[in-house]
Amino acid sequence: MAKTLGMVMDPIAAVNTAKDTSFRLLLEAQARGYQCFYIEMADLMLVNGAPKASVREVTVRDQATDFYTLGERQSVALESMNILMMRKDPPFDREFLYATQMLELAEQRGSLVVNKPQSLRDCNEKLFTSWFPEWITDCVVTRSAEVIREFHKQHKDVIAKPLDGMGGASIFRIPEAGTNLGVIIETLTEKGQRYAMVQKYLPEIKDGDKRILIIDGEAVPYCLARIPSAGETRGNLAAGGSGRAQPLSESDKIIAAAIGPELKRRGLYLVGLDVIGDKVTEINVTSPTCMREIEKAFDINIAEQLFEAIEQRLS
Repeated sequence: MAKTLGMVMDPIAAVNTAKDTSFRLLLEAQARGYQCFYIEMADLMLVNGAPKASVREVTVRDQATDFYTLGERQSVALESMNILMMRKDPPFDREFLYATQMLELAEQRGSLVVNKPQSLRDCNEKLFTSWFPEWITDCVVTRSAEVIREFHKQHKDVIAKPLDGMGGASIFRIPEAGTNLGVIIETLTEKGQRYAMVQKYLPEIKDGDKRILIIDGEAVPYCLARIPSAGETRGNLAAGGSGRAQPLSESDKIIAAAIGPELKRRGLYLVGLDVIGDKVTEINVTSPTCMREIEKAFDINIAEQLFEAIEQRLS
């Protein structure tokens, strides 16, 4: 009987094959004998309460161009897939929420969904850090301009960000002078209508915003330190940062060992911790990246580790 995998992802035509983790996972699945199917969010549906999708079989090639072939569309029951991977990038909006509910129905009918739909809903990538208060820097999550101003007055140099962004989008550093503090607060909170997170600025960002990958609760022994470009405070690769693969530090290992068991308990098979110095700033559960960069730098197959954990669960 064929092994099947459905990959829910952003449009494959826009993939950068040298960096994209979803593409890397398709390569690994294909190498392991899986029949792979490509699914976009718009392809998911419910029919009389049954979760289905309009899918296309996909074959992939590890090259920069002409790297995929799609088959004809076919309508399938989602539970017919042994594995469903939810790899749609944020924002986590209502459409993303509805998709996780459809995937949860497939999970109830026998598919293994990676990562677990309920945990994708429960674990906001910014807020979830608060479940581990001993490992985070001083921060507030609020709609209140007054609270943000007081936090800035106390810490003098802060980072402000939305709760649903990715890739460094709409992240502001507000130094002691507080230039544009008012408009930043208005923009992020939509004049008090949305929550925002404000964190104490960590000068250790100069040494990189480390992406630590956690596979089924266990840390990959190497991480990617994302170094801000000149004049920037964001290390995100999407914001122009450069990546430097390196072994985990002792503090990285301690943090991962403290957080990993809870991730495993929640069915979060692939997670990216963002660590600056010895503080966790985000816990990425929707579509963590940096797998390809780490694999290129070191003799390690992270995708294989993930599939071995998944297949152990399936068996």
